Amino acid sequence: MTYVQAVLLGIMQGITEFLPVSSSGHLVVLRQFMHLQDIPVFFDVILHVATLFVVLMVFRDRIGRIILSIFRFLSGRKNEEDAENIRLFGIILIATVITAAMGLGIEKIHAGSHIRLVSGLFILTGVILWMSRFAGGRLGYGNMGIKMGIITGFAQGLGVLPGISRSGITITAALLCGMTREKAGEFSFLISIPAILGALLFEMKDLDILFVSITPLKISAGFISAFITGLLSLLLLLKLARSGKLYFFTFYLVPLGVLGLLFF
Repeated sequence: MTYVQAVLLGIMQGITEFLPVSSSGHLVVLRQFMHLQDIPVFFDVILHVATLFVVLMVFRDRIGRIILSIFRFLSGRKNEEDAENIRLFGIILIATVITAAMGLGIEKIHAGSHIRLVSGLFILTGVILWMSRFAGGRLGYGNMGIKMGIITGFAQGLGVLPGISRSGITITAALLCGMTREKAGEFSFLISIPAILGALLFEMKDLDILFVSITPLKISAGFISAFITGLLSLLLLLKLARSGKLYFFTFYLVPLGVLGLLFF
């Protein structure tokens, strides 16, 4: 892998991690185009960690309030605001457990090696995003229930498949459950935090292989490019989610999937 290739993979990760077009699916296509099939999966996880830092930075206020509420709850000094944050934390845990169970099963399929399958899932993501145009409600964190955690956790589990956009499917799932557009966008990325951390821990076994095949400087180049482009992409995604325009990406994903089915 060259420095240019590392930067290009980082840029692709940063853009597609947040925009609802499937980062893993695009990385599969880009790798095939650049003939980089032998890169350890842990490199992809490193790029995901870069975008995780973006999530932590953008939603630092909400994350900080959740952590404070947990401490106050454990010390027996919780207030009315803490009840909402504790409920939110519980729903995130439910979603995380379901995502982990599904992710472990889906990983065994090795779907990323089947470019036609990825292409078909691009089309499916386009259909899901089109559905988001007609979804949405008035639910906030204070009145969300266990059903929300189950459905969004299941959706995020499906997002492990390359070609299925994790952000797109979880935001749409939250909207279909009646959540407001603003909260659905935020919630989608809050539940991504433990999922990305779990993937990082799971792939730690490949750490020694990573540094043998890719130098630390090239890893850093990919990480930095993913962080910068990821920050810009997340801010754009949140704006589109609030305005109900995620379906715009349908007009990109469906033709992309069709081209993949025709030429691969």
